[in-house]
Amino acid sequence: MAPPRNVVKIAVQMPDAIPQLIQLDQAKPLAAVLKEVCDAWSLVHSERYALQFADGHRSYITENNRTEIKNGSILCLSTAPDLEAERLLGGLQSGSRERRREALQHLVLLAPDVTFAQEVISRDGLQRLGTIVEDGDDLGEVLTLALRAFLELMEHGMVSWETLSIPFVRKVVCYVNMNLMDASVQPLALRLLESVTLSSPALGQLVKSEVPLDRLLVHLQVMNQQLQTKAMALLTALLQGANPAERKHMLGYLWQRNLRQFIYKNIIHSATPLGDEMAHHLYVLQALMLGLLEPRMRTPLDPYSQREQLQALRQAAFESEGESLGTGLSADRRRSLCAREFRKLGFSNSNPAQDLERVPPGLLALDNMLYFSRHAPSAYSRLVLENSSREDKHECPFARSSIQLTVLLCELLRIGEPCSETAQDFSPMFFGQDQSFHELFCVSIQLLNKTWKEMRATQEDFDKVMQVVREQLARTLALKPSSLELFRTKVNALPYGEVLRLRQTERLHQEGTLAPPILELREKLKPELMGLIRQQRLLRLCEGTLFRKISSRRRQDKLWFCCLSPNHKVLQYGDVEEGASPPTLESLPEQREEDGAGVRVSHLPSRDHPLCGARLGPSGQPGLLPAVAVADIKALLTGKDCPHVREKGSGKQNKDLYELAFSISYDHGEVEAYLNFIAPSKREFHLWTDGLSALLGGPMGSEQTRLDLEQLLTMETKLRLLELENVPIPEQPPPIPPPPTNFNFCYDCSITEP
Repeated sequence: MAPPRNVVKIAVQMPDAIPQLIQLDQAKPLAAVLKEVCDAWSLVHSERYALQFADGHRSYITENNRTEIKNGSILCLSTAPDLEAERLLGGLQSGSRERRREALQHLVLLAPDVTFAQEVISRDGLQRLGTIVEDGDDLGEVLTLALRAFLELMEHGMVSWETLSIPFVRKVVCYVNMNLMDASVQPLALRLLESVTLSSPALGQLVKSEVPLDRLLVHLQVMNQQLQTKAMALLTALLQGANPAERKHMLGYLWQRNLRQFIYKNIIHSATPLGDEMAHHLYVLQALMLGLLEPRMRTPLDPYSQREQLQALRQAAFESEGESLGTGLSADRRRSLCAREFRKLGFSNSNPAQDLERVPPGLLALDNMLYFSRHAPSAYSRLVLENSSREDKHECPFARSSIQLTVLLCELLRIGEPCSETAQDFSPMFFGQDQSFHELFCVSIQLLNKTWKEMRATQEDFDKVMQVVREQLARTLALKPSSLELFRTKVNALPYGEVLRLRQTERLHQEGTLAPPILELREKLKPELMGLIRQQRLLRLCEGTLFRKISSRRRQDKLWFCCLSPNHKVLQYGDVEEGASPPTLESLPEQREEDGAGVRVSHLPSRDHPLCGARLGPSGQPGLLPAVAVADIKALLTGKDCPHVREKGSGKQNKDLYELAFSISYDHGEVEAYLNFIAPSKREFHLWTDGLSALLGGPMGSEQTRLDLEQLLTMETKLRLLELENVPIPEQPPPIPPPPTNFNFCYDCSITEP
């Protein structure tokens, strides 16, 4: 007979004692369970003890997380968290360096546990760690452990970064600015200053004034990827915290010091693969760099202050003609001549200021046209004169095209939009070229003129041409070319005819015939194909995925792994160290199957946070993973309904999180608990939400399922119709002929011939 659902079979061990095998009643108070365990070993004062998971972070068992104990879990009896915190904090004040080092080592191991962290923080543990950091008596292992423990405790969000003292921050700044410093100290110091800068504007200004940009450049040039990443993180944090004028000045100084060239040659094209965190910081740096163009994009043209620039643009194309024809003409005649030349230049109005009043693109369009005329004068003159002299209504208006193209580039590059907190899609070519935006415009305007001629377009086709150019630019930017020259080569290899071919190919892959017989065939094939898709989704869940955690400051610096058990009964999850490969089914420890229930679970320690579990050790061997039984899952939540993004508001900066966020709610004792996810990509979001919906017996309604089903239906339909190639399929079935007037033609088989 199977035991009750709220009773689990576990082992409890203690050093120098025979382990106990007990049946833990989850309905019994934890204090009563501890009393029984202590009595079995003849221990008095059970309130001085606590239960911990035996592996991983050795998280303490509390009433809040006791439901994570599963059949086969191994617990250990240890000192209560309040007494352990008191003991370790006492060790920090010891005069023995060895005893302080041991206390810090244990503190670092236990600090990720929220229960222990609460006890340490309530006993002024942060102040004691801060004293060790400020004193700086030992610049080696002791300081490293103190900084790591301090960061782990602050990550829980119980104490605001704004409460840190100015002397403490200045001391950490000193560690960053020191030349001869332990290699393990400076990355931690940089990480701490990054958190301070992002969380406290006042302390951020202190960090900005105390940490020279030259010092960060020195750290970036050290061939240590961890140090480079943390230095880049602090640099982007300082840039984000600066006002537009300060940001422009800082970026100008960094570019003068050849930071762009160093990033392009030694980080992007380094022999070491680029990490996800560095890729995100490069994306932020690119967004901030392009964001310097936003003021020009938002500023309309002033016809008085920009008059000379407009005249320079006109004279660069028609200077010789204007000089020869304008000699000896009256002022009115000269104005009429200028208006005609502006018309030839492609402005819709004789007064070009009216065309450039639109924001966006504002003055940015004029900047692009001037840059093109000055840095590619021959291409500029050829493009303008070629189109201004045509009389067959196929001329491409340069000014109108430039204005619309500038708007298009701003949309594709998301200029003026807030930085995403998760994106990593930077483009290497923006770090390989000075004035990269203007240079990109020069390539794009020549592409537009080329496409215009290929389409034999007229003024009425202007919007169609812009749609084709958008597609050409978007497809090429998605390839992330490493240089502007490579971008030019790839985009010119995508002419209008190739765009049409790609469109047709995609349409053929997506569209099916609308003949009723084919539609009927597709409907009959759908259940079988949906079964295939469901099977693929569940297999993907069994393979598992690495997800990134987003802390209270929305930093993505930790990984965790989640997968579905082979029998589709349990979701297993746990922390994974950066750079370690995800756990495999074969590498997981042996698990026990519950008698009579058939539910395979992993019985392992985790922290109180639903996303946290056992980390991988330095050797790469996985620890035991906590689990959530599928039978306990109540609902699947997505987008703004998820608890981990619900309170973040509806700003543009949270849009990407809404699109990738999903959660599952499950029974957590008497309360409802959640397992929260931020998918690494939109495809993974669809795969996981589809798989979880299938597990819960719901429909798989994602866009990816629709695309997969359409692709499978198209392929299967074509296979079924191979023998009917070139045979027209009627819209309606052929009519049934009327019955004959008599049935005398029927042969009677019962009559035998003589």
